[in-house]
Amino acid sequence: MQTNFTPEQLTDPETARSNAILRSCVHCGFCTATCPTYQLLGDELDSPRGRIYLIKDMLESGRAADAQTVKHIDRCLSCLSCMTTCPSGVHYMHLVDHARAHIERTYKRPAAERTLRWLLAKVLPYPGRFRLALLGAMLGRPLAPLMPRQLRAMIALAPRRPPSPSRMDDPQIFAAEGPRRKRVALLTGCAQRVLNTDINAATIRLLTRHGCEVVIAEGMGCCGALTHHMGKVADSHASAATNIRAWTRELRGAGLDAIVVNTSGCGTTVKDYGTMFAGDALEADAKAVAGLARDVSELMAELGLGPVAAPGTRVAYHAACSLQHGQRVTTHPKALLKAAGFEVVEPRDAHLCCGSAGTYNLLQPEISATLRARKVATLEERAPEVIAAGNIGCMMQIGAGTRTPVVHTVELLDWATGGPKPVALA
Repeated sequence: MQTNFTPEQLTDPETARSNAILRSCVHCGFCTATCPTYQLLGDELDSPRGRIYLIKDMLESGRAADAQTVKHIDRCLSCLSCMTTCPSGVHYMHLVDHARAHIERTYKRPAAERTLRWLLAKVLPYPGRFRLALLGAMLGRPLAPLMPRQLRAMIALAPRRPPSPSRMDDPQIFAAEGPRRKRVALLTGCAQRVLNTDINAATIRLLTRHGCEVVIAEGMGCCGALTHHMGKVADSHASAATNIRAWTRELRGAGLDAIVVNTSGCGTTVKDYGTMFAGDALEADAKAVAGLARDVSELMAELGLGPVAAPGTRVAYHAACSLQHGQRVTTHPKALLKAAGFEVVEPRDAHLCCGSAGTYNLLQPEISATLRARKVATLEERAPEVIAAGNIGCMMQIGAGTRTPVVHTVELLDWATGGPKPVALA
């Protein structure tokens, strides 16, 4: 694609990077075949190629974002299926991140939208605030039919009884069982540790059982993904910087062999810290952290499962977009589940998004609900006894549309190697 940025514009590193991304696009249209919103809406501007044209025009002209551009960029899930499909290697993720930051700087949204986005940014990344918000959702549930659509969507997705805080998420060190093979830090997350405390507990048991000393680092918090994808650069970088400093202290102290992430949306962001902090004083540390980041399935594939109890349960595996497209981790979760003795099946169109996409199901509830219905239908076609996924957002999204139990992959692996049966299956 030909671009026409001025030399002055290209002195900005972010613009220079977007220019390189735009110039790698050859207009082939392969991306349209795998874009969920284009398949649903049939509008070229709701495809990656259409959004690329909108972003190019907005950035080249140097103008403030307009309502049409904002509408179509907001409808993008950032599922990154287009990146998996693209034969030219167009790094759409970094381009749309730049566009969202530009929109946040230059476009004044309607008051209701601004308020909702501000609340999400100030509540979801903070476990204490989020837990209070869920209690409010419990009280407000009887009034949900009278609320605006986005508030209704938030209440519908909220668990009816959030779990109590887990002390396993507090800063501490869990010793390896037997000889220590690795020393790893675990990202405990923000929303996940409020919505489902079983995931981190199962991860810690699984890792320590397989010879890992697990560190919950002092000062660690939200990875920054939620605010990053809303274009709130200052908020997302502040969260990321806190984690980089926390893990760097461990790295320079007793050392780390890996930073384990069990929420794939977070993992995609942590692995991108080096790019996020390019040119910053933290760049070297950010690159070191990003280089150590591993999805839990990647680390377990390296460690091996050892003896298993072979439950034989029929599991439908849902591949989270952030794992299969964002991190290109596709085989490890399925191979581990099979090695653990589960019968693993996959849905049709496994590459398509379930509609969760961070805060997308709260900001675009109608499109999200349609995508969820399609994903649930394809999963239930396989008649599973349980659905497994590697991302809490997908678990909540799919769980809201099916009666089939939905659990994290690590819960099943923990169960198969000596841990308790997942609560959702009990």
